[in-house]
Amino acid sequence: MPKFLIQATYTSEGTKGLLKDGASGRRAAVEQVVTDQGGTVEAMYFAFGEDDTVIIIDLPDPVSMAAISLAVKASGALRTRATPLLTIEEIDEAARRQVAFRSPGKQ
Repeated sequence: MPKFLIQATYTSEGTKGLLKDGASGRRAAVEQVVTDQGGTVEAMYFAFGEDDTVIIIDLPDPVSMAAISLAVKASGALRTRATPLLTIEEIDEAARRQVAFRSPGKQ
């Protein structure tokens, strides 16, 4: 099952919701959204700095991730980034594949 790293920053409205619901309430909301799409939450942390929360989730496919991302972004409560995570085995497989690529300006 594909794994994704989610990095999110709350807007002022999202922060008000966090203060009202608490971290456990937000965790429950994240778990509900992810399980509704057939996935699981591996880890969720709150952070200081550029990102307010970091989440690792497993989902059946990239379309599920896109559906969640669209719904969350449409709420206006968070700004998010989703990064697909690849296993060591997947990178090993990618490294074995032949790719015909010509650099710009090269013959």
